[in-house]
Amino acid sequence: MNFSEVFKQTNQLCKVSPDGKYLATCVQYRLVVRDMSTLQILHLYSCLDQISHMDWSSDSLFILCAMYKRGMVQVWSLEQPDWHCKIDEGSIGLLSSRWSPDGRHILNTTEFHLRITVWSLCTKAVSYIKYPKVCQKGIDFSRDGSYMALAERRDCKDYVSVFVCDDWHLLRHFETETQDLAGLEWSPNGCVLAVWDSCLEYKVLLYSLDGRLLSTYSAYEWSLGIKSVTWSPSSQFLAIGSYDEKVRILNHITWKKVAQFEHPASINSTKAVSARRMWSEDQRLVLKTYEINPLPVQIPVVKPDQDRANPKIGVSALAFSSDSRYLATKNDNMASVVWVWDTQKMSLEAVLEQTSAVRCFQWDPRRPRLALCTGNARLYLWTPAGCVSVQVPTEGGFQVQALNWHCRGDALLVLGKEQLCLCYMDADQDHE
Repeated sequence: MNFSEVFKQTNQLCKVSPDGKYLATCVQYRLVVRDMSTLQILHLYSCLDQISHMDWSSDSLFILCAMYKRGMVQVWSLEQPDWHCKIDEGSIGLLSSRWSPDGRHILNTTEFHLRITVWSLCTKAVSYIKYPKVCQKGIDFSRDGSYMALAERRDCKDYVSVFVCDDWHLLRHFETETQDLAGLEWSPNGCVLAVWDSCLEYKVLLYSLDGRLLSTYSAYEWSLGIKSVTWSPSSQFLAIGSYDEKVRILNHITWKKVAQFEHPASINSTKAVSARRMWSEDQRLVLKTYEINPLPVQIPVVKPDQDRANPKIGVSALAFSSDSRYLATKNDNMASVVWVWDTQKMSLEAVLEQTSAVRCFQWDPRRPRLALCTGNARLYLWTPAGCVSVQVPTEGGFQVQALNWHCRGDALLVLGKEQLCLCYMDADQDHE
């Protein structure tokens, strides 16, 4: 692996463009755009205040910078550096801002979720969507950009509206069988919309595009329920992480449970590789120098405070590999451990135990390779062939807080508290 020089950043607002050619970084109120191949600065823009949120349009031609305190959004063009756009929501305020899939409309959610304003960059037209619900994930676009699903709350009842993104007309509007809708997400193929209830009611509802209820799933009652939900890239599986420290896998044909993955404090399975990280002389960690723990393996568990809200227990993070073969999970009361499951065998593949809490993990978008960080100066990578640990070679103690893969999977964006650098993969690693 090779590392770039270190650059400044603020609030981890750094993103590679969807086409992979540019790197945008926010430093206070400045937006810096670099060429990904040379890291030379191509554009430097100054916003009116410190940037709260930054995002690329889908075609990589525009960048949105939101300043939530000011209730304002500024948009910059890469093709025409002199062109810019300013959207001011005024006294109604601004809570969040995002692009539509076509990269020519901006959706602003106002304070108190009073409405969503849709601004067109092309025609300057403005339209409003009322009753957006305050929830964990209340808006989602289908993968092909054709449809938008929106959670709504009217007259103390939950609804979902499906809009056609071409002209924002309402395609379907239906009431959901939820007590307090917490989130919704399209399957990657755009055929099914998963809707789930708050943690007080264990319920997942599967709807078709025309609003028909295809199936309902509930694992248990009278206890804290769903904590995380994600689709596999193939749309064949829906993974549900729960407060009972288990992951349940539903299949796309019957919508019944096909597997249940548990996170025990003691592991006896000989099939799983359970390993603690240990250093080799060249500061790398490969399979030969990996410390394989004798069975049974005891996983460090932190007992949560049951009297406090949002207890640190249950499966909060789920991520499928790009080929849907592996699922990585994190159980909050075992914060220093990442579990890797094989979805073909429906069994545990590996348990990666770190010396401190895992901050972030993310799969390579092209191949089954998992990157993770724990807030120290190292990067950790797992593949079915083994593991590697690499020191970030910078001065001043670079602490890795988060990471993001380049869309080609040949580089990693490594984010510290106020710095960033790029980690380039070696060619032999790149084609494991």
